Amino acid sequence: MKSAKTAGQVLLFIGIAFLPSLSAVFVQTDDWYVALNKPVWNPPTWVFGPVWTLLYLMIGLSGYFAWTRGGRQGRSAAIAVYGAQLLLNALWTPLFFGLHRIGWALADLILLWFMILICIGTFSQRSRLATWLLMPYFIWVSFAGVLNAVILTMN
Repeated sequence: MKSAKTAGQVLLFIGIAFLPSLSAVFVQTDDWYVALNKPVWNPPTWVFGPVWTLLYLMIGLSGYFAWTRGGRQGRSAAIAVYGAQLLLNALWTPLFFGLHRIGWALADLILLWFMILICIGTFSQRSRLATWLLMPYFIWVSFAGVLNAVILTMN
């Protein structure tokens, strides 16, 4: 019975972590993105789906470990920060692709970058594994921020 509860909690956190990806359902990249000037090191479009799938899985597992480790003290604060970074994550796609606001999307990424850092710091008080699971996300968002900034300056 305990393993079913654990599996349910893991799946819940993974599902919550994937919620920001739903923001992509409401936008179309159309020809606008294709026509943008991009650096030669811009990843091919097919890379983003697999990378984000893996990242969302790791973000979900991180949330689960932060929730279940470290006792009740500080849990609410950790999950509030976790939720805030997920919200900022969800905003980027509509800002960039939906509204074509590259600068606003960059501002969102900068806030997201700091919120991930805060989340890492908060999670480090609860679970080392939760902290490490966020590191690839932090690195990817760092890369995405630089890419977003370069696209902004090129266009």
